[in-house]
Amino acid sequence: MTAIQFLIGFALIALASSLASASDPSPLQDICVAINDPKDGVFVNGKFCKDPKLARAEDFFFSGLDKPGNTANRLGVDETDANVEQIPGLNTLGISAFRIDYAPYGQRPPHIHPRASEILLVLEGTLHVGFVTSDQLNNKLIAKVLNKGDVFVFPKGLIHFQFNIGKTNAVAYSALNSQFPGEITIADTVFGANPPINPDFLAKAFQLDPKKVKDLQHKFMQLGGGIRTFNINGLFTSGLLF
Repeated sequence: MTAIQFLIGFALIALASSLASASDPSPLQDICVAINDPKDGVFVNGKFCKDPKLARAEDFFFSGLDKPGNTANRLGVDETDANVEQIPGLNTLGISAFRIDYAPYGQRPPHIHPRASEILLVLEGTLHVGFVTSDQLNNKLIAKVLNKGDVFVFPKGLIHFQFNIGKTNAVAYSALNSQFPGEITIADTVFGANPPINPDFLAKAFQLDPKKVKDLQHKFMQLGGGIRTFNINGLFTSGLLF
């Protein structure tokens, strides 16, 4: 266990180290609309800071990454986060981590972290992992089978995935260079958008029959807790996708 803790600590330190550059600070949320009157503001780029004199050990502490997550769901995977929401002391430090539990053949489907690169350490099991490069690099798949003790890096903003190809449970830890890296699951986002993206547009983009797109939207909208559709003019109305 000591070696595992050392690797995780090393990964967090390495990801936290960055070169200074003359640029705007990276966003820590999806959007941050400017306002003229500060009294109407909700938050800054990150979290508001408490008086440093009032800081305590609990602000920098989180317990629970040793506990298995509940993988009884449609993807057979569960994540236990340790970001700024769980550890207030991470605010402005640019690091976070999480534990991932995989049931046999469980997966983290294609997704991106818009604000962070990720380094994954396999603790138990066998994972097939990979990422896809940008259009400029011809969408090359870079993939590898990982076993216990193996480490793999997913560059910031690139689509990546993990799949437990073993017949037993798998466990991994990830470290990311953002206090709140965000996660966009591709299928859920595209087909479960609220309001929905015009199915005719998606049909052309994915080279699918429009009815198949509507079926996918119906499925993912139900998973997301909402059921929506288009009227004949492409405007949004409530109801089913039929």
